[in-house]
Amino acid sequence: MSKIEQLQASLVDQQLDAAYISDPMTIGYLTGFYEDPIERVMALVVFADAEPFLFTPALEVEAAKGAGWTQPVYGYLDHENPYELIADHVKKHAGTPINWGIEESHLTVDRLLGLQQVLPAAKFSTNLTPTIEKMRLIKSADEIAKLNEAGKWADFMLEEGFKNLQLGRSEQEVAANLEYALKQHGIMHTSFDTLVQAGAHAAEPHGATSQNQIENNELVLFDLGCVVDGYCSDVSRTVAIGELNEKQKDIYQVCLEAQLAAQEAAKPGITAEELDSIARKIISKAGYGDYFIHRLGHGLGMSDHEFPSIMEGNSLVLQPGMCFSIEPGIYIPGVAGVRIEDCVHITEDGCEPFTHISKELKTFHL
Repeated sequence: MSKIEQLQASLVDQQLDAAYISDPMTIGYLTGFYEDPIERVMALVVFADAEPFLFTPALEVEAAKGAGWTQPVYGYLDHENPYELIADHVKKHAGTPINWGIEESHLTVDRLLGLQQVLPAAKFSTNLTPTIEKMRLIKSADEIAKLNEAGKWADFMLEEGFKNLQLGRSEQEVAANLEYALKQHGIMHTSFDTLVQAGAHAAEPHGATSQNQIENNELVLFDLGCVVDGYCSDVSRTVAIGELNEKQKDIYQVCLEAQLAAQEAAKPGITAEELDSIARKIISKAGYGDYFIHRLGHGLGMSDHEFPSIMEGNSLVLQPGMCFSIEPGIYIPGVAGVRIEDCVHITEDGCEPFTHISKELKTFHL
């Protein structure tokens, strides 16, 4: 059963006539064609019992056809009203479908109003986001192979980052150099903005890479990834420059213990919240519980952050094929920040990481 057929079966189960898919990532997952339309309208319209169609800006029509989508592709010019054209295509394909599912996590209010204006009889009352999340939750062997390849290049990025560490060099210089090395190999997109944080700056978990310079006797945190064949990697490592004090060493070792314990425990049957608790208890027992201020992990696939969340309150039972990060962190303002992360996929009896750079503390004497 194809992904489109799976969605059509779900529409039947939910007594829906049609689905309006607006998230480019979901469109890419279902059709093989991914493109960010920026401000323009792009949609995949799927019917329970009629031929689906893809609707794109005119400048994307040929690319969509070339991506392997064999159903109709309709385009529109910038001066045309896309919603009126969508309504015409809907009528030709399926008459007047009443009950629609939409992606509430993506479809904006103004675009929903545009659809309601041209399809006045339609009821856009069912949220398909959970349906899509469930479909994307279990990765196929082909998807896992792509994630492994992306992980290989994330390891390369880390190695290049380590090579570029120099006293007095800014975080931004290190990030720029490792990204340049990646692009020389034809990998053109990072999963997110590469994060390099030195010293106390690393205590800001999502603080942007800056002009802050690398200094002696401090920790440097890397969080990075790239996109290969439409799938993302994501990895974090923290390394030492010069000699660390006992506090810095302790923070690192506690974080490492928590990460290794959680990764060892990740297997079918354990719940997401149980896995989070394993790492959190280790950090709390060491006295750093107040400084572990985010969930243990997030899903990984075509996007770097997707379902599921590995966190307290999520009773989801892990199954083979699920892919997510395991990334405990300890962030002490004004002192240091440490995060150690591998993304893994659940196997029949455990888990396997996509990245393989050693997590033992690396020390660079510059």
